[in-house]
Amino acid sequence: MKRLMLSLVLVLISVAAWSQQQDACALKPPKGADVALVEYEDLQCPDCARAAPLMQEAARTYKIPHVRRDFPLQKHSWARQAAILARFFDTKSKKIGDDFRNYIYSNQAQITPENLRSFAEKFAEERKLALPLVVDPQGELDRKVAADLACGARNNVQHTPTIYVVGNNEAGTPFVEVVDRSELFRMIDDMKRQAAASRKKPGSPANLSVR
Repeated sequence: MKRLMLSLVLVLISVAAWSQQQDACALKPPKGADVALVEYEDLQCPDCARAAPLMQEAARTYKIPHVRRDFPLQKHSWARQAAILARFFDTKSKKIGDDFRNYIYSNQAQITPENLRSFAEKFAEERKLALPLVVDPQGELDRKVAADLACGARNNVQHTPTIYVVGNNEAGTPFVEVVDRSELFRMIDDMKRQAAASRKKPGSPANLSVR
């Protein structure tokens, strides 16, 4: 009986962990947002560097979250280590982490596996931050990068950048991939309209009265 109970507990733990991973991989806005941008990026990818200013402009213009997920490609020699470094700077603040990613993009052409650390040290020094000799001693940051890669594979990501406009829509399209970036702003407008219509739909959670 005890063995049966233990087995049931282990199964429940496994199911809960699987459900949590599924939720983490879902293409949907962060809690509290109706619309967001979700981007799978590779810091060594030239097209990601070209897309970065547009992504920042869109997030700033529409005041929506820009969710950045790591998807370093195997063919890129320093992309995964750069993602780990970005995760380290995330621990200081999300803004510092995002600033580091944009800093890497702006210097991408000069970066090699051998000098990546020097660029990170310079970035840290300019912000009066200490960059430890080993930034990920327990492998925790690398596991977060691996989790993003697994989510990307689950979402059938095959290239970088892969960009989605996502919304909390009960009806209509919950997410759409941005294939033509010149259409990005129009796609955000469409998703915001769908999200607004979903909020106004009779019987939706936002329209239920509390008695």
